[in-house]
Amino acid sequence: MTTEARQKAHRLGHAAEWRAVWRLRLAGYSILARRYKTRLGEIDIVARRGGVLAFVEVKARADVAVAADALGGRQFGRVARAASLFLARHPRYAVCSVRFDAVLVSGSLWRQLWPRHLPDVWRPPE
Repeated sequence: MTTEARQKAHRLGHAAEWRAVWRLRLAGYSILARRYKTRLGEIDIVARRGGVLAFVEVKARADVAVAADALGGRQFGRVARAASLFLARHPRYAVCSVRFDAVLVSGSLWRQLWPRHLPDVWRPPE
């Protein structure tokens, strides 16, 4: 991947995350963290609504079906490991129900469509 292509993908990712944040805010979520990085992985968005704590993976692609196909075990494993560390570092959220969501953003950098929020899209093995 060329430097120019990486920069474009980076800009698209930032724009998609902002759209996902606003999509969640308009649905009543409080955003607790964005790009939460740990030594075990990264979470795109940590959001809370009532007693639900959602760890959200954002996927941006030209088409929503392609974005959905990009969700995979590797990303969810990374999110699950980082979520465990988030909960260990923030014990006040231990009373919340934990959920793993996705927000799919489609369209180009300048003309993105309304993001699709997919609640409870994945559960880690128990």
